Amino acid sequence: MKSKQTSFDIAYRAGVSQSTVSRALRNSPLVNEETRLRVQAIAKELNYKVDKNASSLRTQQSGTLALLLFEDPTNDDSLINPFFMSMLASITRACATKGYDLLVSFQEMSADWHADFEDTRKADGIILLGYGDYNEYEEKLIQLIEQDTCFVRWGAEVKELQVVSVGCDNLHGGFQLTEHLINNGRKTFAFVGGVSCGQPEFLDRYLGHSKAIENHQLTVDKGLQVDAVSTEESGYQAALSLIQQGKKFDALMGASDLIALGAMRALQENGYKVPEDVAVVGFDDIPIASFTFPPLTTAKQDTMLAGELLVDKLLQLVNGEVAETQLMTTDLVIRKSCGS
Repeated sequence: MKSKQTSFDIAYRAGVSQSTVSRALRNSPLVNEETRLRVQAIAKELNYKVDKNASSLRTQQSGTLALLLFEDPTNDDSLINPFFMSMLASITRACATKGYDLLVSFQEMSADWHADFEDTRKADGIILLGYGDYNEYEEKLIQLIEQDTCFVRWGAEVKELQVVSVGCDNLHGGFQLTEHLINNGRKTFAFVGGVSCGQPEFLDRYLGHSKAIENHQLTVDKGLQVDAVSTEESGYQAALSLIQQGKKFDALMGASDLIALGAMRALQENGYKVPEDVAVVGFDDIPIASFTFPPLTTAKQDTMLAGELLVDKLLQLVNGEVAETQLMTTDLVIRKSCGS
């Protein structure tokens, strides 16, 4: 004779995951009404009873949030994108204000970080920071969802998954920077940064950049777009390839400040004056951007607000509330790398 029914039996009958069954039986707002009612009807039909003791153990909170920083290629041994350092400080302060401890962990994108928090209950929820290739960790995000893990991430909106993200309006930022270059008389534009679906932040910046060019009846030259990851060396090599090919342009946008700084060095080493010959702009407003020669014009992302939003939205999920993706506006920071 078959033993008593389990939540996996309900999941099979309802055609959903076990984690969705768990959410539906506790009336989580993360499950739509139709699915919730179907799951509850099947549970009633099977005479399924929730194990209150086990449920209590699962919902006990540790008072700790986890921050996973993904290793990025850098010019030093830190393997941390400098953009995330100020956000780390903001997240730490926001956790302290809310009475939570913060567990910081450095991860390789290829590691099994998505499984580490399933059974150990190290933390009540996870914040994900990193600019890695989205295609590499999409499946891991799906597994976090299946595990009923509370998590939020910094980055572009993920429309195809139930993932809460905090990010900036990259499309508007790219448009804003390029519009400024055009208003300063620039007409031929290079863009340095990857524009694949695996780099959605850079792709949106490129789309905004292209939209501004088209709005002014100028030409988007796809031959002036060169892939690069967010490092100075990558920006340097990408710009160098444009120079060696004899490409002509009077403005260059780096998809990040690090890319822009590397590109600017390549231009200067090859006899180009910045901004007289080529105006250069970046994206992020990392601290070093104001100390380069010339100082870098860029789109500033509010890392203080970002850290606060990441913590607030994660705690909403931890408390069983609905949290929504939020995109922040960017501010144009004008310095001497584009003339004015």
